[in-house]
Amino acid sequence: MISGVYTLSEIEEAIARYSDRWRPLVFTNGCFDLLHVGHVRYLQVAKSLGRSLIVGLNSDDSVRTIKPNKPGLPARPIVPEQQRAELLAALKPVDGVVIFHSSTATSLIEALKPEIYVKGGDYSLETLPEAPAVQAYKGQIQLVKVEIPTSTTGIINRILRPDG
Repeated sequence: MISGVYTLSEIEEAIARYSDRWRPLVFTNGCFDLLHVGHVRYLQVAKSLGRSLIVGLNSDDSVRTIKPNKPGLPARPIVPEQQRAELLAALKPVDGVVIFHSSTATSLIEALKPEIYVKGGDYSLETLPEAPAVQAYKGQIQLVKVEIPTSTTGIINRILRPDG
């Protein structure tokens, strides 16, 4: 096992055994395909909201489902899931990473019941598919303002532009 990368059962056991080390638990999720400063700042804000931060990472298969191929662009993900997980786990704000295989993190949220669920401010409660799961157990949802509007697709497009 890579340090900081867990299966769901491993993280559930760690949280149950050492609750005071993990709770209040903050959870977020995403693809994190090409890490950039927007990701880092977002994760720093998320971590500041609780004691620990768990990141649900979309598996390669789920990335392919939610980010289908676009003409002229390389297939996603660019970076394989194990490498993305290791990079995330190495970041200071991140206490653990769990790879998940569905298009949403609802099952992880239902299992972990984080006190605070964080997503970027480009979402709203109405567009956030995980919101009903968090609301069902009365968790908090925090939408974090996007400080630096950077995206993996934008980075890829810039790399592929002839004028660079």
